[in-house]
Amino acid sequence: MPIWGIVLIVVALIILWVIIVENSFVKKKMVAENAFSDIDVQLVKRYDLIPNIVNTVKGYAKHEKETLEEVINARNKAVSAEGVNAKVDADNEVTNAISKLFALTESYPDLKANENFLNLQNDLKSVETELAGARKYYNVAARNYNYAIAVIPNFIVAKIFGHKPMEMFKAEEEQRKNVKVEF
Repeated sequence: MPIWGIVLIVVALIILWVIIVENSFVKKKMVAENAFSDIDVQLVKRYDLIPNIVNTVKGYAKHEKETLEEVINARNKAVSAEGVNAKVDADNEVTNAISKLFALTESYPDLKANENFLNLQNDLKSVETELAGARKYYNVAARNYNYAIAVIPNFIVAKIFGHKPMEMFKAEEEQRKNVKVEF
């Protein structure tokens, strides 16, 4: 076989390899983006519950205006966040604000006994559970994509086609602290 025939076969194999690797990147990225869309669905449910919770708390804790405004501002910022990084940051702010709101409600026994508040709290707990599952799935999909674009020799194709690692959902430093329980 002439040398040009061997060169042609090698070039064809390299092109085939690039196509296969790029297609695997695209598939993994689409899975991760779809997983993030699932998170978005849960976040919308969560953000829709927040105004109802705040309005219920307002009736009992009118002088806690600062905390209530913090929750609404965090929610509004999260609703308008664009892109994975911004949504991750905004989601962490909402989580912190909601934690402060529920800590505040401990001071109001009548509120804790309010059926509407308890229902909203249970709805939020359900959404948070679903959201945790969606985040785990997204992190697995993003990790698989990030790994695929980082390994040798795939990183060459990833660099050529401009693939960048996807951000993972992580707990913030505030969420990692030990909870102080007092009786």
